Amino acid sequence: MDNWKAPKTNILPDFIIGGAMKCGTTSLHTILNNHPDIYIPSGEIGFFDIDNILQHSDYSFYQYKKWYYQSMDKNPKALWEWYHNKFREGKGLLLGEDSTTYLASKIAAQRIAKQEKEIKMIFILRQPSLRAYSNYWHLVRTGRVTETFENTLLHNPFQIINRSLYKEQLEYYYSLFPVSNIKVVLFEDLIKNFNEVTAEVCGFLGVDFNKIPKTYLEKHSNKSRMPKNYKLQLYKNSILRNYGNLHYLDQLPISYNVKAKPIPIIKKILNKIHKKVNPNIPESPPKINTETKQYLDQYFYNQLQGIDELLEKDVLKIWFPKIK
Repeated sequence: MDNWKAPKTNILPDFIIGGAMKCGTTSLHTILNNHPDIYIPSGEIGFFDIDNILQHSDYSFYQYKKWYYQSMDKNPKALWEWYHNKFREGKGLLLGEDSTTYLASKIAAQRIAKQEKEIKMIFILRQPSLRAYSNYWHLVRTGRVTETFENTLLHNPFQIINRSLYKEQLEYYYSLFPVSNIKVVLFEDLIKNFNEVTAEVCGFLGVDFNKIPKTYLEKHSNKSRMPKNYKLQLYKNSILRNYGNLHYLDQLPISYNVKAKPIPIIKKILNKIHKKVNPNIPESPPKINTETKQYLDQYFYNQLQGIDELLEKDVLKIWFPKIK
């Protein structure tokens, strides 16, 4: 873990939006980044768990019987320079980061907590069954699932359920960070009282909410998009899965020459055709199957017992009003 202590403490984020995924983090990122006193690099970074296979399987590559992956043990200078460079444009401002994998990543929690600079953590939680369902549709659009939601639950439940197990994940962060350095927001509160909740977050960060331009407070980011034909998208995902993580090649600290293995021309053609005949369109996913929702609600209700006491808020009543 020694290599995970930042060599330049002053070029570290003051706060991190650490998840959960599909809970409105992009909207909060956009709003805070338009505050004149705050700077957040674009996109998610995923630095503190960049070598966590469970959270970032797409950051590793396997070709010609050899693995290529990001390693702090082998390349500490390169990794830290890459990370520090993300924040150089924000000199003199409050620095932030957005990485939705961190809440579910114990190694990320350990590495952030060991920094000499105190870093505040912001977590947004959403009704866990609906968060998992939204997560599934994200995986559909990005080519990572090849089955229906129900079949994914049967064959690979970890892929969409793990990031909704908030209680255990939050308990671990509370064991490493002062309570005063953690802000938990409910997605439902954010949607219902967007400005009020954003003002609370600004207070937590020590910046003036009134400095955010009103035009940005009226816009919400990351609106739903759906493939025009759902079944065709799943079929494309099954035959073109090798396209999956190639777009990360130029976005990671250590780049590797893994493009040498050419993608068959027929797959390139199929991919281009698919983009034209089955584009993503601005449309909301269909409602979750009632039976599936009840099944997941009962599971998460049991798994999240104790979260009300942890957060000092009646969360379970908000998320599971029909379960007693």
